[in-house]
Amino acid sequence: MIQRVWERCREAKRLRDVIVATDDTRIADACRGFGAQVVMTRSDHPTGTDRLAEVAQALSDEIVVNIQGDEPLVEGFVIDAAVEALEADAAASMSTVVHAAAPGADTDPNRVKVVLDRAGCALYFSRSRIPYARSPEARSPEAAATLWQHVGLYAYRRSFLLEFVELERTPAECSEELEQLRALEHGHRIRAAIIEGWCSLPVDVPEDVARVEAALARDRSRASGSADQ
Repeated sequence: MIQRVWERCREAKRLRDVIVATDDTRIADACRGFGAQVVMTRSDHPTGTDRLAEVAQALSDEIVVNIQGDEPLVEGFVIDAAVEALEADAAASMSTVVHAAAPGADTDPNRVKVVLDRAGCALYFSRSRIPYARSPEARSPEAAATLWQHVGLYAYRRSFLLEFVELERTPAECSEELEQLRALEHGHRIRAAIIEGWCSLPVDVPEDVARVEAALARDRSRASGSADQ
């Protein structure tokens, strides 16, 4: 899975390099085996963002992108969109990616939902369905607000990333167990890139493996069909 994510990352046009950050020698050995650059980090980091910040301290790049190893369907253009969204908004400290929610995502706490303002910036993230459609009229297809699904991919201004990991954890972050809420609760702006024609399918629980394998099989079938035409 990590090799597949690494290969997709290398298709992105806006990345200078792709680095695997880990504290596990088994992961490091596997990644070096397929040619990835690996940085070993401390083993006491509470989150992946803290691990990223440790690596970022040694970098001079203005923007650092966090691409999680459990996103096997990530595409290079999705990563590029996150970088471009941050570059286009000087007031934003970080950016992320959203797409229209997949079927069943509204009731799945592992599929994070987000509400955006009119400028395309995040207002709130939740594991619950947001916004809540209170009236029958609001639930009609014509009137229903778009339900946006969040993708766990972030582009940070390096200076903010190093500041972010020093910020105190916040009430909503602790309640939802979503780190990005810490940025919002401390008053920082998160710009979202809206992606069409692509859907995230992360591996959050063991049952997700079969879903990803089925999606990959469908992609191979479509590719084979196109080649035969």
